[in-house]
Amino acid sequence: MKVVLQRVSRGSVTVEERVVGAVERGFVALVGVTHNDTRAEADLLAKKTANLRVFEDADGKMNLSALDVGAGVLVISQFTLYADSRKGRRPSFTDAARPEVAAPLVEYYAERLRAEGIQRVENGVFGAMMQVEIHNDGPVTIMLDSDEMK
Repeated sequence: MKVVLQRVSRGSVTVEERVVGAVERGFVALVGVTHNDTRAEADLLAKKTANLRVFEDADGKMNLSALDVGAGVLVISQFTLYADSRKGRRPSFTDAARPEVAAPLVEYYAERLRAEGIQRVENGVFGAMMQVEIHNDGPVTIMLDSDEMK
């Protein structure tokens, strides 16, 4: 499982011209799922997301977590994180999990964020064509990969 965290001053997701999720200060979490991912990977990445110290303290140092600052998280499914572009010009997405596997794990990741103490967790719409607005703060972008964290 992979999560690209973008620290944002605000972020939102629109489906069919309707905002379906939005957060102010916090993260937009782009979440990709591969075939052998389980709830264990979602647990690991949710805990890391909630506790990752990338928000500034009073001295301007990245010492505070999303929990410390009351940040929100906007969770967006992103199968393209598992794109394989080694051959040719058109990426292959065979490493991305099928929707019946990926959708429940993306939702579970969001549930685990709430369980970790994140008060505001919003979601995109799995499988929909989404317009994601990201106001990257910093910019700060962090890649989390459960395979690298085990």
